[in-house]
Amino acid sequence: MQRLKGIGVSPGVVSGRAVLLIHRAQVLRYQIPAARVDHEVGRLDDSRLRSRDQLVDIQARVAQRRPELASLFDAQLLMLEDPMLLPRAADIVRQQRVNPEWAVQQVFHEFSAVFDEVADPYLRERKGDVADLVGRLRMNLRKGVATPRDLLRELDESSVLIADELTPSIAAQVDWTKVRGFATDAGSRTYHTASLARSLDVPAVVGLHNASERVQAGQLVVIDGTSSELILDPTPEELARAASHADDHRPGAMIDAERRRPAATADGVRIRLDANIEFPDDLAAARYAGAEGIGLYRSEFLVTGGVEDIRDEDRQYEIYRGMLEGMAPGVVTVRTFDVDEDQLTSRLSQHPLAAGWEPDDSRASRQGLRGLRLSLTHPDLFRVQLRALLRAARHGRLRILFPFVSSVEQVREARAMVADASADLARRGEQVPQVPVGVMIEIPAAAYTADLLAPEVDFFTIGTNDLIQYCLAVDRADERVSRLYEPLHPAILRMILMVRRAATRQRIPVSLCGEMASDAALLTLLVGLGLTEFSMTPGAIPVAKQVLAELRSDELRTMARRILRLDTVDDIERVLLAALSGLTLIKGVTS
Repeated sequence: MQRLKGIGVSPGVVSGRAVLLIHRAQVLRYQIPAARVDHEVGRLDDSRLRSRDQLVDIQARVAQRRPELASLFDAQLLMLEDPMLLPRAADIVRQQRVNPEWAVQQVFHEFSAVFDEVADPYLRERKGDVADLVGRLRMNLRKGVATPRDLLRELDESSVLIADELTPSIAAQVDWTKVRGFATDAGSRTYHTASLARSLDVPAVVGLHNASERVQAGQLVVIDGTSSELILDPTPEELARAASHADDHRPGAMIDAERRRPAATADGVRIRLDANIEFPDDLAAARYAGAEGIGLYRSEFLVTGGVEDIRDEDRQYEIYRGMLEGMAPGVVTVRTFDVDEDQLTSRLSQHPLAAGWEPDDSRASRQGLRGLRLSLTHPDLFRVQLRALLRAARHGRLRILFPFVSSVEQVREARAMVADASADLARRGEQVPQVPVGVMIEIPAAAYTADLLAPEVDFFTIGTNDLIQYCLAVDRADERVSRLYEPLHPAILRMILMVRRAATRQRIPVSLCGEMASDAALLTLLVGLGLTEFSMTPGAIPVAKQVLAELRSDELRTMARRILRLDTVDDIERVLLAALSGLTLIKGVTS
């Protein structure tokens, strides 16, 4: 028996067989049932055939325009037939029973190690060809793939999740009636899905450092959120102790009446609760949870694998239209692509001619070139997305949200491009409705100039995840400093209040999204600061409704005024906990 010590973020004790979810290298690793192994190996071969057809097509088109570049694709075509690439990946799928995306990535690491040891600089540079080919294979593997949600539905009812990181988008796909609890390498008590675990009464331990490397798939473990431990190969006594907690009931927030009831405080102040989603398939979860609309759709899913060619305006239009119709009559807020330069370059390299892009080996990484900044440097691509959005706006209530904004100049340039996209559609004879345009306040520069940005836009959305990270200069995924990631830091609370006041003076709506909104205790403080619109992970909505219904808005404002006068996070937590101590659903949030 081994005991791994971490941070208990949700109390309770459960046992179960471990299911591993690994995000390293931006590739999700998950176990597949034995019955699916042949199917997953077949997906690998399908990906090979599609990749070959695409490369042959690209090579032919390049030969017509730039004959001297056509030979660049010969190496990738040869690699597709190399027995050390896909046959090796197939062996990994069969032997380790893991998804093929992970297997392909592992083979890439093996290839990279070989290239790194080659003395010839020319041959070493061929590692880039392997990386490009692996990216193409992974893109094609996404076609018709069983999503993590599908596979998570096949779990035994005695399963627990062990992950290096459990993101809200994955957590929202878990059937928590089958998954008893989770443990992660990264995190702190304010990290990512900790609040979701507490609201659902799912035992959880985070900050375990290397649990995902030490636990084997299918291994029997005990998660003790009360004692902050993950126990490997537990004794019969430990299993008996876990079994004694098995009948603990969960909050009854998911009953139909609660889900359909609009959110409001005990004194009748209306609170709007929307959902954050990452994939179109998440719409059902949002509606089931009782979301009034979609407060944040992360459209970068389309860049990282949602469509084969991100310059395909019609395909983007179909996806946006489906979301608007699926959420009607609710409002859907679509954030334009929030990717960094490396992500976009990697994707464009898979369709060089279609995207008007040619390889640039001299490009150096530029920190901070992401979100709207990056979109403005690719105006043709940006206009494709804007036209697709404006076309879709005829089918529902759409809002367009620009991410990573830091200046008025950026907003004006972006709005000019919206006007250009609208003019493009008008020339086609298409009618374009008026669509509200807003900005995410997620950089301190935007927060401090909110009064200047407010007249330029139709609404604000405060993105607390990045705002906290940039304001406090801390990477919350870095366990060495994750304890410094403090949503209750006085600077964060004052910044949020500043933005809310700027929006109020300009009479534009302001909402808040991010992990702060998903934490029921922090949500009460945010309401006290005067915010009434939030967007959160779908699983947090029912509990948020129940908590708000037990509290008066005037009492929350009084609590917020007192907290704003405090100097330290500890003092703020103490006052917040004392004010909410009578609420059973808040139990454990700040302890």
